[in-house]
Parts: sequence; structure tokens; C-alpha cells
Amino acid sequence: MCGIAGWVDFGRDLSFEVESVRAMTATMSNRGPDASGTWVRRHVALGHRRLSVIDLAGGAQPMTVGLPDGEVAMVYSGEAYNFLELRGQLEARGHRFRTSSDTEVVLRGYVEWGEAVAERLNGMYALSIWDGRDDKLVLIRDRMGVKPLYYHRTRDGILFGSEPKAILANRLVAPVVDATGMRWLLAPLGVTGGSPWKDITEVEPGTVLTVRRSGLSVRRYWRLPTRPHEDDRDTTVERVRELLGDIVHRQLVADVPLGVLLSGGLDSSSITALAASYLKEQGEQVRTFSVDFADLGENFAANEMVRGLDTPYASEVADRVASRHEVVTLDPGRMDDPELRRAVVAARDVPGLGELDASLYLLFAAIRQRATVALSGESADELFGGYFWFHDDSARVAEGFPWLAVPRDQVVGRAPARADIVRRTELSTFVADRYADAIASLEYLDAESPTDRRMRRMSHLFLTGFVRSWLDRKDRMSMAVGLEVRVPFCDHRLVEYVYNVPWSLKTFDGREKSILRQAMRDQLPSSVIERAKSGYPSSHDPLYTAALQQRAKELLADNDDALFEVVERVWLEDAARCDPMKAPQMLSQDLNWVLDLSEWFDLYKPTLELG
Repeated sequence: MCGIAGWVDFGRDLSFEVESVRAMTATMSNRGPDASGTWVRRHVALGHRRLSVIDLAGGAQPMTVGLPDGEVAMVYSGEAYNFLELRGQLEARGHRFRTSSDTEVVLRGYVEWGEAVAERLNGMYALSIWDGRDDKLVLIRDRMGVKPLYYHRTRDGILFGSEPKAILANRLVAPVVDATGMRWLLAPLGVTGGSPWKDITEVEPGTVLTVRRSGLSVRRYWRLPTRPHEDDRDTTVERVRELLGDIVHRQLVADVPLGVLLSGGLDSSSITALAASYLKEQGEQVRTFSVDFADLGENFAANEMVRGLDTPYASEVADRVASRHEVVTLDPGRMDDPELRRAVVAARDVPGLGELDASLYLLFAAIRQRATVALSGESADELFGGYFWFHDDSARVAEGFPWLAVPRDQVVGRAPARADIVRRTELSTFVADRYADAIASLEYLDAESPTDRRMRRMSHLFLTGFVRSWLDRKDRMSMAVGLEVRVPFCDHRLVEYVYNVPWSLKTFDGREKSILRQAMRDQLPSSVIERAKSGYPSSHDPLYTAALQQRAKELLADNDDALFEVVERVWLEDAARCDPMKAPQMLSQDLNWVLDLSEWFDLYKPTLELG
């Protein structure tokens, strides 16, 4: 796992721009704390920060292959879980390897198959290849968008990086937010695919972007496929169990300490049980980590998203699989630490989710002291229909993003922006347009019932939109502390299979995630199998809300804070006066976003060009 950056310019000699590329790469030192490297030729410069996970001695980057008709160089972030199979195929075709890294397999795979190597990869990855044979740059992003990748078009080429901050470090790019960028900044959770920075764009998941002297082209190599599902219930359950077992087995490969994130929910417990079973066969013991807040039991109040405490269930699973289990207990008083907030906002490049981001950052930082790689149950809810929206009639029939079709106290939202900002950015129209774009590629089966068509649309929206918000959060918070988090439920083979299972079969027992529940029934405690979906925990401490209100009062005392170019001052005044003992949970989330926004203005000092 790493950070990549680069610059291609067919109109200038980049041999004189080594320091510029080093500066771009240095912005991502947390993503790659173990090593850095640059590779520069006349029209291309590549930079890399490395977190060493496989072949610690031999996997250094940028990595090159010299060929009779030109040199091929690559910088790569992520993991290819099928690299051993690909290596065997390449060796059979005459390739000889000098390292045991997956990086060299991907590079030589490109030499053999060209851009079609994308279709052969199984994993999470964002990579850049300079092909000196054709003088072209190739950017490839994984199918689900687990690993981030951004780019900025210049007059004669392109700048790119794992994070926008790498691109902003180049003198050609100013930190400007235009009307389009403001729309992305204010867009609700789950409306994904853009960047607040003017002319900085995401490489879309499942695409290959190619840059030549003649211009830029984009090819989509993967999208969610619509296929008939012909397996019966028992066969479907067995297939899910087989796939998930193979996926977890592949993702346990590492030359560094590894653990599993265990919340005690069905998703993370499933990953834990499968990992424990395989490692036991190897004579090893799985390490597991869960998170808790000090005094959470005293302050906890169940809601639609978080229905119960995790710790008892996590402990029960840990006992069942005999893991080396550790509970990371967080102090709610730390959640509003200004230095922590600044680190989190810097990691995300945008205002985020406040306490939810901060607590994840602290959890990952604690795990990083003991492990370099961790497996997570992220994305199972989007895949198997675990969220309550899948079972809410108003969300099901909504002509829009289903997670926005419920009362606001049940979703993570955004604090009210100034009325003139909302008007000038046409935010509601923007969200509607994004929805139209999201379903434009959706395909149905002729024989599908109205219910199955509706639920396919929901699944498509969650798997192409909502999941990306959480994957980005997971990537940014983990890589900010040098921890690689792997997400087995995002394996495209499993995603393709489960996506096409009819809704009636996905919920054959009348509950959410029926197939996964049945597939893991004999490997987990009955309490976990029967447990209802519960979201990521938060502190639920009214003293935390009061601390946020005090920070808000400090912002209100500063009449020059750039925050008020976006946020309604009157709203913040009212929020700061609210009784924290009676305040709705959304107040803390809204205040957090405002405080993050203020920190973001201070960090990046963006220029607003809203027209």
C-alpha cells in the first residue's frame, strides 16, 4: 500500500522538475512511511511513497523494465491478490522475475498484455505506467474504487496523485473551489465521484485512462454486470461461502504483522472466523481488534443506525475462534482535540464526518502499533442489503438516492449552507443530475419482477455510490497512519455474484443479509448470527456535544473566519446555544462538519470562484 504521484508534459523537459515531483510525493509520506522514490525522463516524472507489505527488500518503486524498443516504468498503490497465478502465467510465457513482489507481476503483466492487464487483476489498486515504447501514460483504478486516484489536465499533459494534495503541491495548480467544486463540497453523503478542487478529477473505478501526445482517452473495463441468477438457495449459500473463503485466504498474504477488525457484527465476524480457520491450519493465531469508548455504556442510546453495544459480541467471537483479541478504548474527550481534527481533515483533503473520522483514525493508529495490515468487513451492507434503507418502503420507491429519502435525523448530512450559496450552486439540481448519471448505465433483466427491478436499482446505487464514501473514509484514515486495510467484500467476483441474486433470495428468511447469515451459521455464535445490523459506534456523550458548542462559540467570535463564506452564521449561533443534554444526535454531526470546514479553510486557504 502506497501513495503515487506523477507528471507527464509533452511540452516541457521534466528533467528539470525533479524537486517538483518530490514535493508532490512528499505530501503523501504517511501513506508510505517506509521508502520513497522518483523516476524522471524528458516528458515524464513518477513519484512513489512505499508502505512495505510484500517482498520488503525487493518491491521498491518506481519499478522499471527495459525492453529493446523502450523502457516501461510503474508506480503502484495497492495489492493484486492473484499475483501468484499471474506470475505463473507470465513465467510460462517466458518472463523471468527478479523479485517476489506483486508489483513486478503487475508491471510485467502490462508488458505482456498491455492495458488489458486491468481485466486480469484481482485486488485493490491504483497504478500508473509510463510506456516508453509508445510515449504514453496509463492510469488504472480498481473496479470498486477501493484505492483513490485523481488527475488534473494541463495544456500538454497531466498531473496525477493518490490524493488531491499531491496535485495541489505542483505550482501549476492553485487551490481554487469553483461552483462545481462547491457542489461536491456540499453534496450529501453517498453522492460521490468528484472533487471540490477546480479541474481536479477522480479516475473513475473500473477505468483505464490513457494520456498520449494527441490527448487523453478513457476506457471503462468493468461495470456491474446484469445476469440471470440460476442457482437455488442452497447452491447460492454454498457459492457465497466458497467465494468468501477463497477471498479471505488470498487477502491474508503479507510479509508483515496482520490483524482483523472485529466489531462483533455479522460482517466482521465472518471475516474473522474465516481468517482464524485458515491461519489455524498454518499453525498461527489470528489477531483481532475492536473499538470502544470509555463510559459508553452509561451514555449509550440506541437509534436506527446504532442499535447496541459491540464489545460483548466481539468478545464472544474472539473466544469462539481463539483470537488474540484487543479492545482499543477511546477517550471521548480526545475526539475534539484540535490537533486530531487537523490531522483528520488533512488526511481527507475535505471536511469529513467529524467524530466518526476521528475515532477511526485513533483506532487505526492504535492498531498500527501492532500490525501493518488489517482485514475489514466494510461493504457487506451495500452488497447483501444490510442497511435499513433496503427495508424501508419510502426509500425503496424513491426517485432519487434512497439514503436521502428518509428523515434527516437518520442519515449523516451537512450543516445548512448560506442560502445564496445553495442558490448559486443549484445543489438540488446537482444531486438530481448525479442520480440520473448513476442509473444511466443500469440494466435490468426482461423477466425481473417490479420488486426485483426496484431492489436491483437500490443495490446498484449503493454499490456504485454509497460504498465509495465509506471506502474513501477507510482508505484516508488508515493510510494517514500507515495501515493497509483490506476489504474482502469488495472482491469483484463476490460483488458480481451477489448483485445478481434476486431480492427474494437475498432475504429468504425475512431478514437482512440472509445469504451471508446462512453461509456463516456453523462458524459463528448464534448471538452474532441473530444480531440485528448496528453501525459504527460513537461516544454518545453530551459533554462531547458541549465541547463542540464551545468550539463553535470561538468561531463565532472571529468575524473574519472564512467559514462564513459558506455557513449561515445564524444557524451556528442557534446550534451553539442549544442544550447539549437535549440536542439531537445530528447536532454533533453538523457541528463537526462546520468545525472541519473551518479547519479545511485554514489548512488549504482555498480561493472561492463561485461566479
